[in-house]
Amino acid sequence: MPTLLYQITPADPHAHLFEVLLTIPSPALQGQTLSLPAWIPGSYMIREFAKNIVTIEASCEGKRLKLGKQDKQTWLAAKCPGPLMIRYQIYAWDLSVRTAHLDANHGFFNGSSVFLRVHGLEEVPHRVHIKPAAGYEHWKVATALARVHEKNIKTKPWSFGVYEAPNYDALIDHPVEMGTFVQAHFEACGAAHEIVVTGHVPNLDLARLQSDFAKICTAQIQLFEPKTAVAPFLDSSDRYVFMTQAWGDGNYGGLEHRASTALVCSRNDLPVVGQETASDAYRAFLGLVSHEYFHTWNVKRIKPAVFAPYQLEKENYTPLLWLFEGFTSYYDDLILLRCGLMSEEQYLRALAKTISGVLRSRGRLKQSVADSSFDAWTKYYRQDENSPNAIVSYYTKGSLLALYLDLLIRTQTQGKYSLDDFMRHLWIHFGRNFYKGQPRGVCEQEIAELLLQSTTCDLRKELKLATETTQDLPLERLLAGFGIAWSAKPERSAPSLGIRTRNSTATVAGECVIATAFEGEAAHRSGLSALDILIAIDGLRVTANNLDTLLTRYQAGDTVRIHAFRRDELIAVNTQLDPPGRHTISLSAMEKVPVAKKRLRKGWLRG
Repeated sequence: MPTLLYQITPADPHAHLFEVLLTIPSPALQGQTLSLPAWIPGSYMIREFAKNIVTIEASCEGKRLKLGKQDKQTWLAAKCPGPLMIRYQIYAWDLSVRTAHLDANHGFFNGSSVFLRVHGLEEVPHRVHIKPAAGYEHWKVATALARVHEKNIKTKPWSFGVYEAPNYDALIDHPVEMGTFVQAHFEACGAAHEIVVTGHVPNLDLARLQSDFAKICTAQIQLFEPKTAVAPFLDSSDRYVFMTQAWGDGNYGGLEHRASTALVCSRNDLPVVGQETASDAYRAFLGLVSHEYFHTWNVKRIKPAVFAPYQLEKENYTPLLWLFEGFTSYYDDLILLRCGLMSEEQYLRALAKTISGVLRSRGRLKQSVADSSFDAWTKYYRQDENSPNAIVSYYTKGSLLALYLDLLIRTQTQGKYSLDDFMRHLWIHFGRNFYKGQPRGVCEQEIAELLLQSTTCDLRKELKLATETTQDLPLERLLAGFGIAWSAKPERSAPSLGIRTRNSTATVAGECVIATAFEGEAAHRSGLSALDILIAIDGLRVTANNLDTLLTRYQAGDTVRIHAFRRDELIAVNTQLDPPGRHTISLSAMEKVPVAKKRLRKGWLRG
């Protein structure tokens, strides 16, 4: 079988340009078709990566070849005997985990945004020669791709050189970080893991990252493989790499891959040497780490049927993202609790925050989690000012659905079975051998049967109501059976306008801009809308900082005169204030409960 060779160089860091040279030894006889993916797995939005190709040309035996564009992301090279050479430049200036970024400090890329797919040769070996630009030879390279050790060439870890993937799908599922990052190593269940941190982070406590990451990874490996404790990524790489970009405030998120994850956070989220108490920001970062690592099983190997394989030129619709993202969101913090990185009180506080957020959303009454999953491409990833009124998150509502099923299973089986058993069942039957044989994904029609097989619980009716309708889940009743007290109190004491305001940093300093007017509430009833700029209430100036203070001078039911700008036109409306109706949920573990409830609670929270 021929081997495709890509050579990628950070050619001009100041212009943010990677240069790629693709060599195709035996191109298709009728002319070679090439394309670039339109989206990246894990981020369900068409991103049109081809738009970042600045120049592209084809040649054979030193002569230019015609390279015709077939559509927005596809090219056809004229027929030639080979080898066919495709040289192109990629503009890389997206400081996120989804695409590519290059400057004089570092380079990062996902293969889906830089490596052309060679149609008809997707299953042949793909090699990548990662080369330094002149003056950047001191940079290091981090990736979970397998290093090619050539004869008589001494290679060093963390260095430029030749890497290999068995096929195109694997090639684009191993991102690459290059620069002057710091790195660390740890083992979890005997498997090698690496941590890479890019960005200036004074007094970074790498030892703490090693210790805490190891606890998370060990707990998750043992959850899925309690007998063997075999790490999942060993089918694709000899190590797992956590690639973290730590910058100033503003960027935050992660993207999963089969043997690595790309993370971006604020430098202030990371631990400082000598700081013994974990900050809320650091715990949130550990939750992100836990979330992305859990994806190594749930979505990278246990997949919806429509993702086996991905079709990267168009949207891949599935109603199951509540299972693959929502269940992962449920386990991320639960794992932190189980491995001692979060206290029971902190976990219940975080869980209550999620419940409060979902219950405040008007969209939960209009969109089921199955519809939310299916519409991710057009609604969740393309939110606007009306989204809180129209959609529900398959992440947060999906995590509560996981909680609901877990509590229900434990209640019906008196703690003998749990959602852990269901996840292990999926792993054994769909995930463990995904990259070793014929891949098969999970169909929505078989979820209830898989739950029955793994937990003995027939939950067809409950699952249908929970996923296909907008009914609220009976969590308060179920939590009571585990000795968890539920209380609700108003979010604030002031009467409510029923609005969410925009962060003032995005507007003129001090302006109070309506980001969302919640449907059916005070502002909406009086005619105020998103993007209106509040100017005054009863003749007193409104700013981004004093709105709540002004409202405390009134009672629910009072009518106030509000002046606002809509675009450049002044409007005035009379608004009857609502009670402070948006509630915050609190959860707490009760001490004086029957032993059976305590036993159920311990099994749930401690695993």
